[in-house]
Amino acid sequence: MEGGQLSSRWWRTICEVKRGVGLGVDSCFDDNSSQVLGDGSSTYFWTDNWVGGVPLRDKYPRLFALAMTRGRTMAEMAYLGWEIGGGAWVWRRRLFAWKEEELRECSLSLSNIILQEDTNDKWRLLLDPIHGYSVNGAYQYLTASDTPSTGHRLSRFWQR
Repeated sequence: MEGGQLSSRWWRTICEVKRGVGLGVDSCFDDNSSQVLGDGSSTYFWTDNWVGGVPLRDKYPRLFALAMTRGRTMAEMAYLGWEIGGGAWVWRRRLFAWKEEELRECSLSLSNIILQEDTNDKWRLLLDPIHGYSVNGAYQYLTASDTPSTGHRLSRFWQR
């Protein structure tokens, strides 16, 4: 559950920061981080930024809107088969011809993806490609904003 009413205030605040609420940007987290694939078990196929600098839901919004596999991880989608005709492609309704072309393009872009069974997925902070993600690096970036609402929201978050 991502920030629902039964979640703690701390978790809801993290989810708000991830979505960019109060930051004056679309999504601070998504815009400045990416997933480095390992076994694919903690990388979400459609919603995480793991290929090409943009989540597949944004690159193929029409396919995402029809997909019945929105909450699947990379590992689950690979297991189901993401080649054309594979079990990963389950739709709410039949695809139109122009959406089938998007599916071919998406499937082709996945043909070179090989998951590494003995390696965990990792987050990479794009702001620091040399050292990667660190809590301190994320904190420095988030608190350096000049936006008043950012400072207020983040000061509440970091004091918990």
